[in-house]
Amino acid sequence: MLINTGKYQSLVSVVIPTYNRCYYLKQAIDSAIKQTYQNIEIIVSDNCSIDDTQEIVESFPDPRIKYWQHNENIGMIANQLHALKMARGKYVASLHDDDIWECDFLAKLVPILEKDDNLVIAFCDQLIINSEGIIDTIATERYSRIYQRSLLEEATYKPFIELGLINKSIPTAAACVIRRDFIDWDKIPTEVGGMWDLYLTYLCCIDDYGAFYLPQRLAKYREHLYTDTMQSGRRNAEAKIRKAKSEIFCYQQFMEDKKLKVFILISKKNI
Repeated sequence: MLINTGKYQSLVSVVIPTYNRCYYLKQAIDSAIKQTYQNIEIIVSDNCSIDDTQEIVESFPDPRIKYWQHNENIGMIANQLHALKMARGKYVASLHDDDIWECDFLAKLVPILEKDDNLVIAFCDQLIINSEGIIDTIATERYSRIYQRSLLEEATYKPFIELGLINKSIPTAAACVIRRDFIDWDKIPTEVGGMWDLYLTYLCCIDDYGAFYLPQRLAKYREHLYTDTMQSGRRNAEAKIRKAKSEIFCYQQFMEDKKLKVFILISKKNI
């Protein structure tokens, strides 16, 4: 059942950067359109795809969709930042072009932020699915344990430096909603590469705001041959090196930030 769009419902920007994934993109857009929270804009930033991406986007007769196609491939991080900077909503949520949201994803996370102006981010857990969309129960439980979301209670976490930067519990790129005006998007350097989501978490947690965790799996993260997770594993050495360089850059920035003294102390204890 859809929630009626009303004048008191804050606008949420759903950003979907994409490149040559028209089959999965269709499912991602469909999950955004079917959100019971209706006051949204859906920003699709196409990094010069050569498949049927444009046709797929135009097949949805929904005026909330804003499609941007670059004339040339500008790189993954530049396309991601372009999509985020196009956002005009009070809140912004990133959706991978190969991922899916449950229909009540926004309906459950946005009200949490609306009730507390001291929250910068609200996030949830996620299901892991394969290339065919089938839920991988073992992987789902494993990731919840690895990122320690299985240990978190439904609560506000403040500060959340350890939660966000050490445990990496917040799936910033796929399963969260962020208060847009709290973030200076120009402060995300291109050197972060594929670790842009970790750097975004850093920007969220360095000021005196909180993060709220909802222990429900409202998003579906897809693992397939060409995801960063798979590419940076044993399958692709170059991708693994690229990810490592991006992560090293991020943590060097974190260690130099005087606001993160607690983070530095915790890191030294873990060495």
